[in-house]
Amino acid sequence: MEQGRQAGGLGNLRALLAILQWWGFNVTVIIINKWIFQKLDFKFPLTVSCVHFICSSIGAYIAIHVLKAKPLIEVEPEDRWKRIFPMSFVFCINIVLGNVSLRYIPVSFMQTIKSFTPATTVILQWLVWSKYFDWRIWASLVPIVGGILVTSITELSFNMFGFCAAMVGCLATSTKTILAESLLHGYKFDSINTVYYMAPFATMILALPAMLLEGGGVVNWFYTHDSVVSALVIIIGSGVLAFCLNFSIFYVIHSTTAVTFNVAGNLKVGSFWTMLSSLNFLPIS
Repeated sequence: MEQGRQAGGLGNLRALLAILQWWGFNVTVIIINKWIFQKLDFKFPLTVSCVHFICSSIGAYIAIHVLKAKPLIEVEPEDRWKRIFPMSFVFCINIVLGNVSLRYIPVSFMQTIKSFTPATTVILQWLVWSKYFDWRIWASLVPIVGGILVTSITELSFNMFGFCAAMVGCLATSTKTILAESLLHGYKFDSINTVYYMAPFATMILALPAMLLEGGGVVNWFYTHDSVVSALVIIIGSGVLAFCLNFSIFYVIHSTTAVTFNVAGNLKVGSFWTMLSSLNFLPIS
């Protein structure tokens, strides 16, 4: 009995530390991405996302094959396409929509919209996965939805395109979290192996659209920007932090559940609201 309580206490502590780690990386990456779009004038969300996934692929490879942090979990090619590719695709949509929304709306407003994610998670699990929830959980969604509506109506920097991107991003976040929970708990994956298999798929998905839609603009930016080297250091640095963020996301989901993960995301919004607002980031026109 005593050993069970100790194990439960250690599990709760591990989950708490994982959430705090995720909060830190999440807020840092959002701020740096906004800086890249606004201050560096690098307005290419697909390219930034692609850089992030390339860095995640390299980071996971080093962690498994060089540092031997975790043994490689072998996955059959069929399972890679059936289980990992769909999650990678949704993960891409989630990241891209987040970066797109940052171009048009302030960080604080984007994070407020993200508060809708627990609602979309519960609704999706109920509609698609036939999972039932207590009525108190449904009742708790009412103030969340109402708060998002009030905030959107009164937001001075409201932009419809950025708002829609962030809202669809909520659906993508919920779907990604549910699929990741199934993979981590069902397939017995760990967070590093999840990034190891997911990131190359995500890079493959984003590479062609990034080149076709943003390639010309990126080349032009290289010729016109004043401090290309320092800007590239910041962009690649954001990719390294994105690897840490991706790892921490799957670590939190592995340590908790999909709903807990998204509720923790709402707590993060409240905790960092003042700090984000004080940065006075404005939407890019």
